[in-house]
Amino acid sequence: TSLLLMAGIMLTVGLCRRLTRRRLRLRPRLCTFLLEMFSTFQICACTKELCLLGNVEPKPHTALTLTYGFTVLHGLTLPGSTCNPCGTLQPMWAGGTSVKTGGLKIAAQFVAAVLARVFMHFIWSLGMAETHFGALSQDCSHPMQTAEIQAFCIELLFSVVFQLTALRVESINPKYKVHVIAFLITMLVYAGGNLTGAIFNPALAFSLHASCFYDKFLSYSLVYWIAPSLGKFLRLYVF
Repeated sequence: TSLLLMAGIMLTVGLCRRLTRRRLRLRPRLCTFLLEMFSTFQICACTKELCLLGNVEPKPHTALTLTYGFTVLHGLTLPGSTCNPCGTLQPMWAGGTSVKTGGLKIAAQFVAAVLARVFMHFIWSLGMAETHFGALSQDCSHPMQTAEIQAFCIELLFSVVFQLTALRVESINPKYKVHVIAFLITMLVYAGGNLTGAIFNPALAFSLHASCFYDKFLSYSLVYWIAPSLGKFLRLYVF
């Protein structure tokens, strides 16, 4: 049921993206906003559902296999979208994207994060799958299972590694690029998922753990917003 739900989300988002491109070609800003919003919604909604499957046996093989598979599918079905505020900052800083366009994309990403959270809570309330029972009671699942400074360093390091790899594979065939990125994300999740969740995406982190931000805003914003953003700028300046 969970797999069918995620497949349905991807098909619906694909249809919405196609209609947006067809109907809003003459309104580029609105088109840009909606495309980024739909794409980020797909990432956030599918990841929230995927998190419920993390305890499915055999552990962690099932979760890692699904992470790799759906990351490949996201890469193939969402071309041209960053779905990550940190990824949007790079062209803004380099001058390839205007501040208005970049700000519009970041706004779309956080709007999608909120919409995905609301939508998935509604789906879980229907009790469509066994994993959905009790999911709503987990207000804050506390993804940080280590000291705050260590969590900050992990998310910072993972952000730098991810951005560097994405830069290095820019020129290769997109069919192979998505597999490289998916393999890297799977390895990072395996390495640090039990400590911080290995998210390195501010919008996704807010969608997954919004209630944690309400409870401990400074700690979670430092680890899941500032650390990935700082990793982006470190990659730009140092490398």
